[in-house]
Amino acid sequence: MSSNPRSKTRAAPGPSPAQGGGRGARRHRARAAERPDSVVRRLLPQALVVAFLAGGTTAFVAEDRAIRLSVDGRPRVLHTFADDVNALLAEEGVRVGEHDLVAPSPDTPLAGGDAIAVRYGRPVRLTLDGRRHEVWTTAHTVDGALRELGVRAEGAYLSASRSQSIGRAGLALDVRTEREFTIMADGRARTVRTNAATVAEAVREAGVTLRGQDVLSVPGDSFPRDGQTVTVLRVSGSREVREEPIPFRVERTYDPTLARGTEVVARPGRPGLRRITYLLRTVNGVRERPRREGTEVVRRPREQVVRVGTKALPRTPEGVDGLNWHGLAVCESGGDPHAVDASGTYGGLYQFDTHTWHALGGSGTPQDAPESEQTYRAKKLYLRRGESPWPHCGERLHG
Repeated sequence: MSSNPRSKTRAAPGPSPAQGGGRGARRHRARAAERPDSVVRRLLPQALVVAFLAGGTTAFVAEDRAIRLSVDGRPRVLHTFADDVNALLAEEGVRVGEHDLVAPSPDTPLAGGDAIAVRYGRPVRLTLDGRRHEVWTTAHTVDGALRELGVRAEGAYLSASRSQSIGRAGLALDVRTEREFTIMADGRARTVRTNAATVAEAVREAGVTLRGQDVLSVPGDSFPRDGQTVTVLRVSGSREVREEPIPFRVERTYDPTLARGTEVVARPGRPGLRRITYLLRTVNGVRERPRREGTEVVRRPREQVVRVGTKALPRTPEGVDGLNWHGLAVCESGGDPHAVDASGTYGGLYQFDTHTWHALGGSGTPQDAPESEQTYRAKKLYLRRGESPWPHCGERLHG
């Protein structure tokens, strides 16, 4: 007996041809000989693919969310993979502007079962108690817009019914709220609550009638404000026409043929005439100061033309001997050396006043002096003042 263990191991007898020997037997023996870990390695990739496919389906189902979306009051349920509200609206083609309302906010993450509301803004051209405003609302009706804008509509006038719908283009809306208005007339106060558009309309609602020239303390077409008090002024009046003169202008022209200091009226001036209409009013029994209402020129003034002498005067009375002193005396006194005017102020041929006569060296009164002395004193006066002492007759000296 051998001590080698291998010597005790016997090989298994091979199959006989009757038992399926040959090539098939060899394949059977090869499979039987495969180790278990090689089988695991062969089956593992197939298991991983199946697991991946199963996991992907689970993730697909988990990301699909059911969302309730309402756009301008029209609700619908949809499924989405969007992560937030903004992505969902973009996915659905819903565009929003600065005046539109989105709830919740566009950056809110989405979860299954969420509800999203989009309400479009609508422009409202609101005239509230006479003041114009451009506002936006997401309400669909006039009533909803009034509540949203905080407008008190009880007792107010509305240019559109509360139930009227507001389209995307908006609408114009006139609202006049109820106000307390007081009118003072004929010594008593009347207070009314009104939504009138004008002060005149509110006055009529208070039962006050304007007659003739009556006026209100504020313009009748102004808007009546809450708490406002307006007074009726009872007016009666008439017109009065007065005539007033229009002064004429004086134009002076230089004349070298006249002695210096001499002024001759070449054309007398004539004052014009105007008619002025005054309004005489009595307001609530008190007469006012006349007020000029209109002016009409009846006759225009005529300018007076005066010739002013520039010729140098003679140095001695003899230098003026060639002047027509007789013509001057006839014009002034009718040629009477003792003539005295009706007032007793002027006398003599040349109608001196006493003060001028004495200033020329005369004594007594001029009408008592000889004719030659009167003419001498007249020549001295001419040397001093030219023809000016005789404004109406001085030009006769040159005639």
